[in-house]
Amino acid sequence: MTIPRFGRLQLRIMQILWERGRATAREITDALNASEPIAHSTIQTLLRRLEAKSAVAHEVADRTFVFRPLVQPEKVRRKATREFVDRLFGGSPGGLVSYLIRNERIPREELDEIRRLIGESSPKSQGSPNPKRWPVK
Repeated sequence: MTIPRFGRLQLRIMQILWERGRATAREITDALNASEPIAHSTIQTLLRRLEAKSAVAHEVADRTFVFRPLVQPEKVRRKATREFVDRLFGGSPGGLVSYLIRNERIPREELDEIRRLIGESSPKSQGSPNPKRWPVK
């Protein structure tokens, strides 16, 4: 199955469905309206588009459509991350990490976790970095 690309609101809808497992269009609208006003008709349109992308499916319960996700969040994250790294960092994950360390305020606990993960990674996954692709500053 091809993992579709999502717009900002489509991704928010997917996040609600991943959290809940299933939801009606009204439940999704209410959840999104907690942080920003969005018309119910907009959510219905986006749900139809998500169905066309085979990202969600619906069942009818008491004349109400109940939607459920068809794609897994980890697969969406993996694809979106890969596209992001390819576009902005020439395919270099190290370039992304280097940029974040140099330009973002990362709490000490998160830096410690990053160090731990690097230490645990296998020698196979630690190919030789290509510093020419990493941003200098």
